[in-house]
Amino acid sequence: MEWVLATSTDLQPLTGRVAVVTGANHGIGAATALKLADLGAAVVLTYWPIDDVPPDGVPAVYRENRAGDADSTLAVIEDLGGLGAALAADLRLDDSASVIFDFAESRFGPVDILVNNASDWQADTFGEGSEDRLARSLEPVSPTTIDRLFAVDARASALMINEYAARHRAHGLDWGRIVGVTSGGPRGFPEEVSYGAAKAAMENFTMSAAFELAERGITANVVAPPVTDTGWVTDEVRRLVEEQTDLMHVATPAEVAEVIAFLCSEAARLVTANRIELR
Repeated sequence: MEWVLATSTDLQPLTGRVAVVTGANHGIGAATALKLADLGAAVVLTYWPIDDVPPDGVPAVYRENRAGDADSTLAVIEDLGGLGAALAADLRLDDSASVIFDFAESRFGPVDILVNNASDWQADTFGEGSEDRLARSLEPVSPTTIDRLFAVDARASALMINEYAARHRAHGLDWGRIVGVTSGGPRGFPEEVSYGAAKAAMENFTMSAAFELAERGITANVVAPPVTDTGWVTDEVRRLVEEQTDLMHVATPAEVAEVIAFLCSEAARLVTANRIELR
């Protein structure tokens, strides 16, 4: 018997499904919103412009990408005949999840798909150095760095999952998808200590959701992309990838979005409670 692995181009359409993608103003979030819309889903693109000065060694284009809105991505979706709506939402606020879901339901109806992609970033360390191995500025771990990273990557992701689950029950739905975008791993994230810890917390929240919400027809997984060029990748980063035995590719956001789209599809109905490593 010949087995054929479905690609996203072979996936059943998501027509009639409603998706929320956080952090959709650039990078993986924007690419995921485009892919889900291409498959027929109505997509709510949430974002929050971050116009801070990036650490030394981080390209200015990364700041520009993070500081923008989702209008250009939404325009592409609409030009292709898809359905989408953009919403600026500060995920650090206690009521942001309810605001997002109220908006999604008012525009398209109950939410079937949640992609927790939004992230903050700051390099911090338990060590003594002021620069990381890529010559980017490094700060000591502090209440400020911990709270900043956990606010979006961990706390907000958990609140989004909780709101999603409550609305799912209230509407009597029996199908759903949750996907989180993570980084680092169980052995920590040297020189990005708080970032890695916040992502680990998000992973744990998502795994709990996979088991607690399975009876509602919901799958929940996390995707760990390889180094992905969302504007921060420099020639030095590319050289580092080439030199490391555990790093194989510098991915594009669209390549990562292909995997997320698969996890949101009917073809992935048996895939849940997994941390999917991309290389």
